[in-house]
Amino acid sequence: MQQTPSSSSCGGWLGAAIRRIEADYQRSADTHLIPLPLPAFAAAGIDLYLKDESTHPTGSLKHRLARSLFLYALCNGWVREGTTIVEASSGSTAVSEAYFARLLGLPFIAVMPRSTSPEKVAQIAFYGARCHFVDHAAQVYEEAHALAEQTGGHYMDQFTYAERATDWRGNNNIAESMFQQMARERHPVPAWIVVGAGTGGTSATIGRYVRYRCHDTQVCVPDPEGSVFSAYHRTGDTALTAAGSRIEGIGRPRVEPSFIRMLVDRMIEVPNLDSVAAMHALSALLGRKVGPSTGTNFVGMLAIASEMRAAGRQGSILSLLCDAGERYLPSYHDASWVQNAFGDIGPAQQRIDALVAG
Repeated sequence: MQQTPSSSSCGGWLGAAIRRIEADYQRSADTHLIPLPLPAFAAAGIDLYLKDESTHPTGSLKHRLARSLFLYALCNGWVREGTTIVEASSGSTAVSEAYFARLLGLPFIAVMPRSTSPEKVAQIAFYGARCHFVDHAAQVYEEAHALAEQTGGHYMDQFTYAERATDWRGNNNIAESMFQQMARERHPVPAWIVVGAGTGGTSATIGRYVRYRCHDTQVCVPDPEGSVFSAYHRTGDTALTAAGSRIEGIGRPRVEPSFIRMLVDRMIEVPNLDSVAAMHALSALLGRKVGPSTGTNFVGMLAIASEMRAAGRQGSILSLLCDAGERYLPSYHDASWVQNAFGDIGPAQQRIDALVAG
């Protein structure tokens, strides 16, 4: 019987592609876990940490996701030699997928909103990929599907496959790494892990892992203004839609298949100005610029830390430094741009600074 090219063996191009990705992973060190210098909370027995995902080769948390998505697609037989890869992305996932597409010698097209930061667009182009722009975030899905059909390529579809492409039981996923790095800290098992959601893949991986390992840890997703995830978490209504987030990289206008609400213990709705103000406060605290989604995470951390202190609870809180702020210098880190886009940041800055000071 003639065998179809189902890529059932690891010979030929498939084997070489998987080995390239695995070799790239082997060359990479793990990311650092950074303790935050917040004396008012530390004195109350509450320690805050950020896992610095900006140190990946492509500069963001999405490097992990892109690697997993490529391996998942390769092992499923969806991607073969010469396959054009298409992805719907607000930027960071596209940057990381462009990196892996170049590693495998595959064409790559990123479908993204026209508002995506120029720095991310330049990084995607650096890896030899093409950017295809749409006017609104809600248009990326159909456009990506159409481009994949036109090119005979494969739509990677992070919003569907993020929660299943990563091995949540371990294998050095982000959750396992967090707990290993916390082993010698004052409170080694975190009370809370705080992560934003774009696809929902990270919150799903962490939520499953803490249950699998029976850790007494809860998962909180701070959701930016305009995102649908908070309302979906409350109601379970998958038909809900929203205007869409203006905090680049997190929040969505529709309920994504990879966002598993039962794995999230709590949602915190975060106003845009609070996200930006927290981004600036955290940048000052660390002495380096962080991005706006990290600011949203920081709002969630401060809210939980304040509640724990008021209740007399001690413990640790972990979150992610998702990407570096240099990607947002002309936008979220520019005072005039923030004023025009969101309004007066002053009151939000005072609120966040007061929480930081304790």
